[in-house]
Formats: sequence, structure tokens, C-alpha cells
Amino acid sequence: MLKFLSKVNALDSRTAACMEFIAQCNAGKARDSNPACQVLLKRRTDDNPPQITVTYVNGVEEVIDAACTPAQDIRARILERGRYLETEQMFREAGEPWPVMIPSEELQQEFAAKESGREDPELVIETWHRRKYSIYHVSAAESKFSLFCLCLELLILQMV
Repeated sequence: MLKFLSKVNALDSRTAACMEFIAQCNAGKARDSNPACQVLLKRRTDDNPPQITVTYVNGVEEVIDAACTPAQDIRARILERGRYLETEQMFREAGEPWPVMIPSEELQQEFAAKESGREDPELVIETWHRRKYSIYHVSAAESKFSLFCLCLELLILQMV
């Protein structure tokens, strides 16, 4: 989890979510994943709700209300954002434009399946090359699904 963050600041140690999250951040495996990540604990004396502030490696800062968010949800949110950051980095390193926009009509296409139920890798590769040269903007609602489909295709390509 910490490999996606540059700094963690849990602003209130009075709540269970803050304490559990700090414990997760200070665990040996988490610290080993990113030793450079700063984990700070500041005790609050005012009546403001407890909060956890995380700064991602790309500089984006997120303030999370720890009074109503369990530590597992905070962790899941960070891991989800981290997967997004890894995907973005992978595309940028490959020289591909980011964000990737997949045409809506291609999202509706059916893939041929082998008897084993897995997608045909040749069809996936052919579709990937076709998409690479015919990208245009789709609606915001479709973009999250588009990213999921593209990541799924990349995983299939890695298995080939």
C-alpha cells in the first residue's frame, strides 16, 4: 500500500480507524514496500472530526474523514488509486497517450471465445492494434469501464 504514497499524516489518534491505519502503515511489510514514505501522527486538541491526510507519489493530496471511514476502506481506496497510478505510469513509459479513450462502439463488440471459455489472444491482439490507431473521446461514464477493459486485455496479452 505505501508504495503508492509519498507521505501519510493521520491527524487524530483518538479514533479506531486512525490507530488501525497507523498500525497498518507501520507494519514491517508496508514499511519495506516504501521506506521513503513519511508516516506522521499529530494529535488534535480541537473538536474537528478526525482525519487522515495521504499524499500520493504524484503529489495529489487526499483528506479522508476517519470518523466515518473504516481503516479497511481507507486502505482499499489507496490501493485502487495506486492501481490507477501504476496503469498510468505503464502507459506513459510505453509512450502511449494518457488517459486512454476507447471508442464506445468498440466497448459493445463481442469477443470470440475458445472452447475453454478464454478469449482468443489473436483477436485480442488484433483489437488492441485497431484501438491503438482509432482512439477518440468517450463519455465520462464509459471511461472507467474502458480502463478496466484495456487493463484486462493487457493482462491477457501478458499471458500469451
